[in-house]
Amino acid sequence: MKAVTHMEQEILSQPEVWRECLAGLKENRAVAEICAHTPANAEWLFIGCGSSYYNALAAAATFTGFGVPARAVPASELLLFPGLVLNSESQPRVAVLISRSGRTSEVLQAGEYLQGEARVPCVAITCAADSPLEKVAHFTLHVRAADECSTVMTRSFTSMLLGLQYLGARLKKNAGICEALETLPSAVARLLPEQSLRLRDFVVGHSFEDYVFLAQGPLLGISQECALKVTESSVSYAQSFHTMEFRHGPKSIVAPHTLVGFLLSESGYEAERGVLEEVKELGGTTLAVANLADARTRAAADFLIELRLSVPEIVSVAAFVVWGQLLALYTGLKKGLNPDEPRHLSRVVILNGNG
Repeated sequence: MKAVTHMEQEILSQPEVWRECLAGLKENRAVAEICAHTPANAEWLFIGCGSSYYNALAAAATFTGFGVPARAVPASELLLFPGLVLNSESQPRVAVLISRSGRTSEVLQAGEYLQGEARVPCVAITCAADSPLEKVAHFTLHVRAADECSTVMTRSFTSMLLGLQYLGARLKKNAGICEALETLPSAVARLLPEQSLRLRDFVVGHSFEDYVFLAQGPLLGISQECALKVTESSVSYAQSFHTMEFRHGPKSIVAPHTLVGFLLSESGYEAERGVLEEVKELGGTTLAVANLADARTRAAADFLIELRLSVPEIVSVAAFVVWGQLLALYTGLKKGLNPDEPRHLSRVVILNGNG
């Protein structure tokens, strides 16, 4: 293995950064103002590109779980097919623009369209100060401690997600959820030292040709982000599916050199475990992340991370992505790549001279 990279340092720093970002949001006036100025029946649109879109999926699932109508939309979909996204004017809306840099062209264009022609107020969340994104948003949430040197998003992804979950909890005046979010840093910090080494050794000891990540419900966006991290950081082919949909055709890819990662929910645990056992029987290599694992999961998983979190399921999703990030990092290093500078990628996607 090479010496520590920016990406590795940024992944391992997440518990400390989460604490700082959550503490900052507690003092952020914008949170209170957003809650005060948002109609109770508003639909929330979460908008991003790449990792920020997968962040949007997880945030929208969280808001929906809190009882707030929410959807996630890629910025390009809104720009190219606005009529399919904004297909009704009967319900007030709020849009959340997600961009680590605050300079992503499509997100800026989406914000300009929403605030102008569509007349939808926007909230921005970013790791950058004084970015162009702030100019197209009514309110901005900053998680500056989460910014990164690496090209790929790791701690920025989880920190912005926790920030949006915190906003949702404040919106619903749910102090219990806010307190639960504050327990995540210590819980993940407890796991990281030992489990990161185990995962590194697992990667060193195996060779995989294909990667698949499976999840349902609030973890679906997280599984897509795990697949993207593996693709970006190791130039490997990775896919994501709903767990139960994997049986309907995609399972033909299963083989000993296929790593199938399961993000096991609590709500769908038994059904999802059944797919895990089936993949193992078909000869696939399996990785599972679960909050609590039973004997059958332990028997079917070649590598298991057990989180043992004492928080509601909807609050725990950020803790699931950490292991996909580490898998991507160690796979890239094993292939002799520099995960800090993935092939063909840049930290910010700026199109047509915007930004």
